Amino acid sequence: MTDHHPSLVETERAMREHVESLGLDFEAAHAVSSIYRAANAVRSYIWNELLRPYDLSWTGWVVLWVVWIFDGMETRHAAEAAAISKATLTGVARTLESRGWLEKRGRTDDRRLVELYLTAEGKKLMEELYPKFNAIETKVVGRLSGQDTKGMTKSLREIVTTIEETGLPG
Repeated sequence: MTDHHPSLVETERAMREHVESLGLDFEAAHAVSSIYRAANAVRSYIWNELLRPYDLSWTGWVVLWVVWIFDGMETRHAAEAAAISKATLTGVARTLESRGWLEKRGRTDDRRLVELYLTAEGKKLMEELYPKFNAIETKVVGRLSGQDTKGMTKSLREIVTTIEETGLPG
């Protein structure tokens, strides 16, 4: 067992050595592993650099962002857009509401449905944080050329489209 966080190369080598007899598609495995590791690295970096000082979780950030860009959203759609369960959304929304950033409103046409909206303070927070968030986005792709960034984006969108069209969970 190692006592350090293995690098991407070390992980791929260990995986190949461990499962090569199974006849796997290593290129696909490396691609998906790289997506996962990159997403987690970016998420962790953004949380440490930007969100932690606001005591804002990644999930809280995503909920605020989704509600902000759509100028409000029904709770089940907000949970789906944030890729979380409705139960998780309930707790996150409660926290964001207690901080004065989010408010819940019952729908007049169907009282069973609840919509989420940012408060004036929530909108102010997003207008403060989003430019900083985007600066980090710019930084983390900074070693890529503009063409490489566009190619990566196109490829990642193809992966998402494949999942959406094939009905795979997600």
